[in-house]
Amino acid sequence: MLGSKERGYGHAIVAGVERYPLKITKNMGKKRIAKRSKVKPFIKVINYNHMMPTRYGLELENLKSVLTVDSFKEPTQREEAKKAIKKLFEERYNSGKNKWFFSKLRF
Repeated sequence: MLGSKERGYGHAIVAGVERYPLKITKNMGKKRIAKRSKVKPFIKVINYNHMMPTRYGLELENLKSVLTVDSFKEPTQREEAKKAIKKLFEERYNSGKNKWFFSKLRF
C-alpha cells in the first residue's frame, strides 16, 4: 500500500510466526506431537523502510482474503484474523511443506 489517511507512509500488512513449533522425535505420542506442533502467529503493519527484502516469501492462497486493512480496526477482528492465520500456518506445518519457514532465524 502506498499510504492511507491513518498511515501516510508506504506500508505492508505482514503475518509471521511469533512462537515456533517445538522439536518432535519418533518416540513421542500423538497427543504430545499435537501439543508441540502449535504455532503462534502475529500480524503487523510495517513501514516499507523497516522491512528487509530477502529471497524468502510464503504465499498462502487464503492469506490475502483473511488479512485486510479492516482487520486492524477492532481487537475482535484482529483476533479472528490471528485465529485464521494460525489455522493456515498449522496446516502448512503439519503437511511438511516449507520447513524453513517454521524454524527460528539464526543471526
